[in-house]
Amino acid sequence: MTKVINSMLNPTDFPKPTLISINGVELEVFEAGQHNAGKPIVLCHGWPEHAFSWRHQVPALAAAGYHVIVPNQRGYGNSSCPTEVTDYDIEHLTGDLIALLDHYEYEDATFVGHDWGAMVVWGLTLLHPNRVNKVINLALPYQERGEKPWIEFMEEFLGGDYYFVHFNRQPGVADAVLEENTSQFLRNIFRKNVPPAPPEPGMMMINLARSETSLGEPIMSDDELAIFVSAFESTGFTGSINWYRNLDRNWHLLADANPIIQQPALMIYGDRDLIPKSDKLAEFVPNVEVVSLDCGHWIQQEKPEETNQAILKWLEQQRTT
Repeated sequence: MTKVINSMLNPTDFPKPTLISINGVELEVFEAGQHNAGKPIVLCHGWPEHAFSWRHQVPALAAAGYHVIVPNQRGYGNSSCPTEVTDYDIEHLTGDLIALLDHYEYEDATFVGHDWGAMVVWGLTLLHPNRVNKVINLALPYQERGEKPWIEFMEEFLGGDYYFVHFNRQPGVADAVLEENTSQFLRNIFRKNVPPAPPEPGMMMINLARSETSLGEPIMSDDELAIFVSAFESTGFTGSINWYRNLDRNWHLLADANPIIQQPALMIYGDRDLIPKSDKLAEFVPNVEVVSLDCGHWIQQEKPEETNQAILKWLEQQRTT
C-alpha cells in the first residue's frame, strides 16, 4: 500500500516522498531513477539526519543508472515513531529495509549507510547476507562485537557523560534539552572545519544544544537546514535516540551471526572525523576498499562531489570485475 504525501520544502528538487506501509510501520520514502528498475541502491541516513542528507547523491546515482531508494527510517521525518524502545532494535531496523526490498520485489540491493545508517547496513549484512549484494558505508566502520555489550564497554572506558552512555543511563534528559533547542542544536552540529579543542565537561550533545555559539562553518544553506529543523520539531528526538538505547540489545541479537562480511565493500572515512578509523576493518570485511576524504563527519554533505566520484568509481569497478 502506498500513498503520495505533500512534498516538503524542496530547495534542490529533492524527490517527492511516498508513504509505504511495511513491517508494521509506515516509512516515508524518496525515490529517483525508477526507470532503472533492477538496479536498486538504498541510502540509509544517520543521526540526527534525514533522507534529505543524501540530496547530493540521489541525482548522480540515478543518472548513473540506479533505482535510488531513500527512506526516512523509523523515528524520522514522516515515518512512524513507535513508542516502545525495543521497536528500534537492529532486528526492527533491518527488518524495515528487508520489507522495503520485498515491496519493490527485489531479491537484493546495494546498501549505502552513513553514521547510524552505516551501523544498520553492517547489521543488515550480518543478519540478512543474501539480501545485500554490495556495501558502501561512510564514517562508521564495522564495529567488532567484543566480550562486553557496547554501552557497558563505553561506560567503562569513556564514562557516564559520553553521549551514547548518557542516552541509555538517563533516558529522556537529553531528549528534552534537544527538543527545547532543536534549531540551535542542529545549526551547531551540522558544521565543518571546526577548530580542534579539548573536550568540554558534561554531555557533548546537550552542550551543543545549549551553546549560542556555532563553531566552524555551516555545511548547508539555511533553506536546507530548515528541512532538518522542521522534521525534528515535528517528531522530537526520542524515536531517533532510541536507536542508541538498543545497542546492548543489538549486541545480544547479533550473538549468533557470522561476524565476517564477505560482500564487496567500500568504506569512506573523513580524515577529520571524530570517529576513529578501524585498524581491524579488513579482518571482518576482507573484500573492503578504503577511501579517505579531507573532511569531518558529514562526509556526503561536506564533500558531495568527491563522495559521488568515490562511490561511482567503485561501483563501476565492481560492475566490470
